[in-house]
Amino acid sequence: MGQGGQTAASDGTFFGRVSPAGVVIGALAFAAALWPSLIPRSGVVQGALAGLAFGIGYFIGFIAVEIWAWAVQPKFVARARLVRRSKMAMLFAIVPIMGALWLATAWQNDIRNVMQMEPVESTRPLLIGAVAFAVALVLLVLGRVFRLLLRLVARRVAAFLPERIALLIGFAAVLWIFWTLGTGIVSHWGLAAMDRIYAKIDAFDPPDFARPADPRRSGSAQSLVSWEGLGAKGRDRIAAGPDAAAISALSGRPAQDPLRVYVGLNNAPDPAARADLALREMLRVGAFDRSVLVITFPTGTGWVDPAAMAPLEYLLDGDVATVGVQYSYLPSWLSLLAEPEYGAETARAVFQKVYGHWTEMPKDRRPKLYLFGLSLGAMNGDLAADFYDILTDPYQGALWAGPPFTTRSFLNVVAGRNAGTPVWAPRFRDGRIIRFTSQKDTTDLAEAPWGAVRIVYLQYASDPIVMFRAESFWRRPDWVQIPRGPDVSPSLTWVPGVSGLQLVFDMMTATSTPVGHGHVYAAKDYLAGWRAVLGETGWEGQSLLDLQSALAKQGL
Repeated sequence: MGQGGQTAASDGTFFGRVSPAGVVIGALAFAAALWPSLIPRSGVVQGALAGLAFGIGYFIGFIAVEIWAWAVQPKFVARARLVRRSKMAMLFAIVPIMGALWLATAWQNDIRNVMQMEPVESTRPLLIGAVAFAVALVLLVLGRVFRLLLRLVARRVAAFLPERIALLIGFAAVLWIFWTLGTGIVSHWGLAAMDRIYAKIDAFDPPDFARPADPRRSGSAQSLVSWEGLGAKGRDRIAAGPDAAAISALSGRPAQDPLRVYVGLNNAPDPAARADLALREMLRVGAFDRSVLVITFPTGTGWVDPAAMAPLEYLLDGDVATVGVQYSYLPSWLSLLAEPEYGAETARAVFQKVYGHWTEMPKDRRPKLYLFGLSLGAMNGDLAADFYDILTDPYQGALWAGPPFTTRSFLNVVAGRNAGTPVWAPRFRDGRIIRFTSQKDTTDLAEAPWGAVRIVYLQYASDPIVMFRAESFWRRPDWVQIPRGPDVSPSLTWVPGVSGLQLVFDMMTATSTPVGHGHVYAAKDYLAGWRAVLGETGWEGQSLLDLQSALAKQGL
């Protein structure tokens, strides 16, 4: 790059000079990555996050200096003076790294304290440092490979074009190569491998998990749905939950066995066929003869949270039928990456089949119809029911728990919340149709009584799957403002870029929290949501307290 303007990109050695600007920015990013975010992290996860933050910070510092040198072409003396000063600054980079490691335990304990968790051990900084060093080293080696390829490409292009243009073309070409290889490995190898792994998990059938004898259960000998095709989550759904005896023992009233219809991914070849099978199974067992019918939209793996279903079945004394259809083996976040449209396609097919039959029934003889979804199930359920299709004959209500940040209606409602209400506990208009709740039941905080349709959103302030926004990388999110949610660390600080990266890690570990925090919703909070959606159920006073206690003893 002109006399004395040689860049690191043109340094011929693989282990060339270290970028002082890269080290300084990387060290600051490392320190910021260890600050509290929404989810408590293990030492390994903290180390991986900090190492990744250092690597990205190093790359930003390195590229910034190279772009400046490419654009300005400073004289050798001026550049040499800058490099000497940068090397002196680099010596101080150890200060934020060591300081952050020293405070990492206290910062994590701030999060754990608001979630009533035991404090972590003081030796954790050693583990964080070791993991971060390994991750950063791998990233730096990849950066050296990038630089070497850039030098090779730029040298060949420079034979025909000016050096500046050659470097620009070389950078673009190598960036494209890395992007293509990276996305190819992730999509064609990584996701395929994960799909195979989770397919085997889905097929696993514990020896003591017997096929149901009750002919009204999906997977029984009389069922239209094969037991093997239900998958692990489907078999869990059919077997889990209270029966009539358990409900009566708690309520003191006669009860029925709840009807649970489920169709697995392997029970039929495509979404339309699975939806048709689900409807036929519902008709076989008499699902439309119950007083309440609930369409459940599972998470990515096909899981329907028992902590959500048990309160529903108790509240209705078993006089309820639920239906769910699996669309993937993968966890929700992987399913969203690998097959984002497939869950919505299945949800629409199931809703249209069930809702279509329901609307054909006489209004005085059909059950009340409700919808339920957790996480990706909430997003898919939101997409399933088109507003214009149901306007003349709406269902009675919905309970959406932990709706992802990509959920269309949820985003619109939160954006249009009443002035002065926080994003983690919003109120929408007069509360006639839509209300919110969390660890504290706030469904009664409304200016107007419930209308014909009741929709409740259950969300926690510490749930990153709900609170994440892409703009969190460059703009301070609303949930950081004061007052904060009850389970958000008071030490949490927003840092451009780094906080967005923290939230990405938080989303991947959102279910590692205790029940009642993060993305792990508690039965007592589902109970509050269902009571608001269903209305009067007969469980009040001491019986309601007994139900809450029984659910807690079951670990829900």
